[in-house]
Amino acid sequence: MKKQFTTLRQSFTIAFFILTSYCSTITAQQIISVKTKSNALVLQVTPGKELNTIYLGEKLANDFDYVKIQAQFRQGTDYSGIYNAAYTPSGSKNLLEPAIAVTHADGNTSLDLLYVTHKTTTVSTGISQTEITLKDPVYPVEVHMFIQAYYDTDVVEQWTTIQHTEKSNITLNKYASANLYLKGYNNFYLNQYHGDWAKEMQPEETKLTHGIKVLDTKLGSRANLFQPSVFMVSLDKPATEDEGKVLFAGLEWSGNFRTDLELDPLNNLRVISGINNAAAAYSLPKNEVFTTPKFWYTLSSKGKGNASRNLHDWSRNYKILDGKGSRLTLLNNWEATYFNFDENKLKVLIADSKKLGVDMFLLDDGWFGNNFPRNNDDAALGDWDVNKKKLPNGIGTLVKTAKDNQVKFGIWIEPEMVNPASDLYKKHPEWIVKQPGRAEHYFRNQLVLDLSNPKVQDFVYGVVDNLFTENPELAYIKWDCNAVIYNAYSSNLKDKQSNFYTDYVNGLYKVLERIRIKYPKVPMMLCSGGGGRVDYAALKYFTEFWPSDNTDPLERVYMQWEYSYFYPALTIAAHVTDWGKQSIKYRTDVAMMGRLGFDIVVKELNDNDLSYVQQAIKNYGALSNTIWQGDQYRLQNPWGNDAASVMFVNKNGNEAVVFSYLVNSRYEAGTHLPIKLKGLEAGKNYKVEEINIYPDKKPAVETTTYSGDFLMQVGINPNVNSSNSSVVLKITKA
Repeated sequence: MKKQFTTLRQSFTIAFFILTSYCSTITAQQIISVKTKSNALVLQVTPGKELNTIYLGEKLANDFDYVKIQAQFRQGTDYSGIYNAAYTPSGSKNLLEPAIAVTHADGNTSLDLLYVTHKTTTVSTGISQTEITLKDPVYPVEVHMFIQAYYDTDVVEQWTTIQHTEKSNITLNKYASANLYLKGYNNFYLNQYHGDWAKEMQPEETKLTHGIKVLDTKLGSRANLFQPSVFMVSLDKPATEDEGKVLFAGLEWSGNFRTDLELDPLNNLRVISGINNAAAAYSLPKNEVFTTPKFWYTLSSKGKGNASRNLHDWSRNYKILDGKGSRLTLLNNWEATYFNFDENKLKVLIADSKKLGVDMFLLDDGWFGNNFPRNNDDAALGDWDVNKKKLPNGIGTLVKTAKDNQVKFGIWIEPEMVNPASDLYKKHPEWIVKQPGRAEHYFRNQLVLDLSNPKVQDFVYGVVDNLFTENPELAYIKWDCNAVIYNAYSSNLKDKQSNFYTDYVNGLYKVLERIRIKYPKVPMMLCSGGGGRVDYAALKYFTEFWPSDNTDPLERVYMQWEYSYFYPALTIAAHVTDWGKQSIKYRTDVAMMGRLGFDIVVKELNDNDLSYVQQAIKNYGALSNTIWQGDQYRLQNPWGNDAASVMFVNKNGNEAVVFSYLVNSRYEAGTHLPIKLKGLEAGKNYKVEEINIYPDKKPAVETTTYSGDFLMQVGINPNVNSSNSSVVLKITKA
């Protein structure tokens, strides 16, 4: 008995020693973990108080395993300057791309950031926020890293605040929002986007090689015109819709951005993203807090589709204005009239809105300016007085006409801009962004107003406020932004010109914040001649965005496909227009993949076309909640296939809709094989029926009941071909 007791005591002693040693290791190398449902970001505080990233990936089952990670990777030599800092400073021992670089008040350009403390708090159910304080041991500069995790959607946001107590201003030469560090993968594949007016969201995938790949823009206002801030990185191999590890990411900033993707000598990937520091070194006064924009990302081990659905849920719940609400269908007059309209013509179009069956009539560009009438895009921007020749009774009579026709009324504005041919240009030259003594450069015959100036902010806010004050029943704003910033200069900022690009965007947000405080629910479209400004900071104030002025439905299939990875359907404004050679059915079916609208002359529709559109609008209304709030599945890619197919399944799983579109007009192109559906229950039965059938046409698909197992394993052929170039299927749980 005594021997057994001694053995037992020895076992406890050994166990206690092992546990104590393990805890000592953890204490010496403190771990900070940020977790979501599937993933973990793990930071480590070294004995020297450096804060490093040791893991970003799928969550491990055992928390104690995170401390073992670092030992499994080859480290840089003492002289290599290769460190996995969680927020990399410049001018100390780091030799790779920094996340932050400063010039101190005394001219010194070095910075070191050491860990001081951290805390994690619960923001609300399912949302945690970790704040980490870092300080320079020599200079009184302090950085706070914020990491906000949305548990259920696997989305994380990161940003920083920077402040100091030096004797005078310091200069922020670079000030990124986040500094990710990915290691343990053999290869990295970047999927980025490029484009131009009417050619937005063109995807391009390449393998990242050693060195730095930079995604950036320097356009100032319409910043995303050539390249948006969103991107994907596949880990090890290119991810597909349903397989592979992939990181989705983007910056919540409506101005110049820069993302550095650096593959270092140890084959690890650093992702540093934030405001573009080109011509934008920021002068920061003592005790003032500089806050960087939020950088969001989500990591999926189940392909692009899973990442996309997580992102959609996150954005609808937390980011998009009224993301869980409904949207208005509309008729816009732009392609019906352009600038050539009067009160009587508009009243006819308003009546056509009711006839068509949409919710609202939207008056587009051309309704303002008297001394410089808005009869083309050369004049009147800045002069927001109603054109008396076109509309002698003002906007109010149109609002009343809409109400009499049981539709709502919306209006177009471009309040950040000014034409040289305008009263505002002559009255307030100091409000205009332009270099003194240099020739003016115009983009679409216009210049940008200086939103870093509080007086300009008041003016832009007043454009919106006056419209609502004079027309309380105004129901919708289309907010345009068609120019980029040339010759950047602010009369307001004087000797702090490098602050301009940042202060301009923050000035815009101040205006939008004021508008939303007073008018919290009014729907607004974020329009900038296309997707030139869409991001999740802007969508905090807007209910939807305009993807492109290119409304050719064939082109829109591709654009809306790519946009849909990052933004849910209820944000993507899709209009039926006269662009393209496709039928009214094809054009309408494509637009139903987003927030449906029309830019057509209703009286030019023949009886069958009108009947079709009216029925399609009713079908869209019945299915709108499934499209706007449901889970999106991309079934067949338009790139490399004859037909594209997209599916939406509502959150209850009892209703779905499948859109299929012919994208290849060559002989015998179409769907030759069944398309496998997704998101259904294998053990349940589903009724499949074709809707949006053109009058006098036979359905391409017979109404039949199938098991979910059959629809997902075998599939169904929508029979898309030259005779049936688009097919819409409604799926209902039997």
